[in-house]
Amino acid sequence: MCNGPLLGKILRFALPLMLSGVLQLLFNAADIVVVGQYAGQQALAAVGSTSSLINLLINVFIGLSVGACVQVARFFGAKSDRDISETVHTAIALSLVCGVFLVFFGFFLSKPLLSLMGTPDDVLDMATLYMRIYFAGMPVIMLYNFGSAVLRAVGDTKRPLYFLVMAGVVNVLLNLFFVIVCGMDVDGVALATVLAQCISAGLIVYTLMRTEGSYQLYLKKLKIHKTKFLGILRTGLPAGVQGALFSISNVLIQSSINSFGSVVMAGSTAAANIEGFIYTAMNSFHHAALSFTSQNMGAKKYDRMGRALGICLVSVAILGLVAGNSAVLAGNFLIGIYSPEADVISYGVLRLRHVVPLYCICGMMDTMVGAIRGMGFSVMPMIVSTIGACGLRILWIYTIFAAYPTLEVLFLSYPVSWTATTLVHIACYLYVRKKVLPARLAAEE
Repeated sequence: MCNGPLLGKILRFALPLMLSGVLQLLFNAADIVVVGQYAGQQALAAVGSTSSLINLLINVFIGLSVGACVQVARFFGAKSDRDISETVHTAIALSLVCGVFLVFFGFFLSKPLLSLMGTPDDVLDMATLYMRIYFAGMPVIMLYNFGSAVLRAVGDTKRPLYFLVMAGVVNVLLNLFFVIVCGMDVDGVALATVLAQCISAGLIVYTLMRTEGSYQLYLKKLKIHKTKFLGILRTGLPAGVQGALFSISNVLIQSSINSFGSVVMAGSTAAANIEGFIYTAMNSFHHAALSFTSQNMGAKKYDRMGRALGICLVSVAILGLVAGNSAVLAGNFLIGIYSPEADVISYGVLRLRHVVPLYCICGMMDTMVGAIRGMGFSVMPMIVSTIGACGLRILWIYTIFAAYPTLEVLFLSYPVSWTATTLVHIACYLYVRKKVLPARLAAEE
C-alpha cells in the first residue's frame, strides 16, 4: 500500500472485499428469500423487522474491529512486529469477550426491544425467536469480523472472500433443508446462518494461526494488552458509537414503517436488503481509504493519502450511480425474488425509487469517514455523522414526516441526510489535512 501506482492496488484491495461483503449479506438475503417464498409474508416481515435492531446492538462492537484494523495497519506500515502481534492477540481476545456479552444481551432484550419498536403482534414471536437464535452465534460472528479486520489491515482481502464463498453455500443449503425438508421457518434460517458463520470464523482463525507473518495468532498468547486495547478503543469506540447512532435513526424509521402494517414491512424489507448489497459494495472503498491512509501514515508517506482518497471517491461515485440506478430499473424483478405478492413488490419498488438513485452520496460520505479515521481522527466523523445523518433523520421524522406521514416523505430522509453530512465531512477532511495533522506531526517529532 505504501509503494507504486495506487489505482490498481486500491481496486485489487477493494474488489475481494466488495465480494466478501456481498457474500456476507447473502446470509441474510438467503434467510429473507427462503422465508418469503416458502413461509409467507409474516415470516418475511418478522426477519426483516429485526435487521435495524440487530445492527443497533452489535455496531458498537463491530466498530471496535475498525479500531483493530487501523492499529494493525499503522504498525504494519511502520514495520513494528511486536506491536502488530500484541494488537492481533488483543483484538481476537476482545472479539470473544464481546461475543459472549452479546449472547446474553440479545437473548434477554430481544422481545422487549422489538415490542418497543412497535413490531406487530402477528410477527412479534417469530421475530423474537429469530433474534435469539441469531445472537446465540455472536461469539463466532465477532471472531470473524475481528479476524478479517486483521487480514484486511495487512492487505489480505482474498482469503476472507474464499471463506465466505464456502460458508455462503452451506448457508443456502441449510436454509432450504431446514425450511423445506424440516418444515421450520424463522428458526431454521437463523440456525442456518449461525452454523455457516461458524465455518467462516473457524477458517479465519486457522489462517491466522498458520501464517508465518508478524500477525500470526497463538491461542496461548491471547491476552488483552492495555496499551493496545486503549489504542483500539480510541479509534474503534467512536466508530462503533457512530454505527449505533445510525442504527437508532434506522430503528426510528423502521418503527415508522411498522406503523403501515406487515405488507409494507415485507416490501421495505426486500428493498432494504437490495440496498444493502449496493451499500456493502460501496463500503469496500471506505475500508480501502481507511487502510491505505493508515499504512501510509505509519510509513510517513503523507502525499499518497490524498491521492488514495481521490481514487476511492471517484470509484465509489461511479459504482453507486451505476448499481443504484440499475436496481431501480430492475426493481420489479428484484423484489419479486423475495416475494411473489403484488402488494409487497409495489411497496418495495416504491422504496427503491426514493432511496437508491443517489446512493453514491452515501458511499462518498463513508469514504470520507474512512480517510479521516485512517489519519487517527475518529471522534470528529462520529460527531458530524451523529448530528448530520442521525440527528437530521430524527428531526425529519418528528417534523416533515409528522406533517406529511407518507412513505415517500419518510424515504426521502435518507438522501437528504447523506448530502448534508457528506459536505461537512469534506470540510472536516480539508481542515484536518491542512491545519490539525501538520501540528500533531510537528508535536510528535
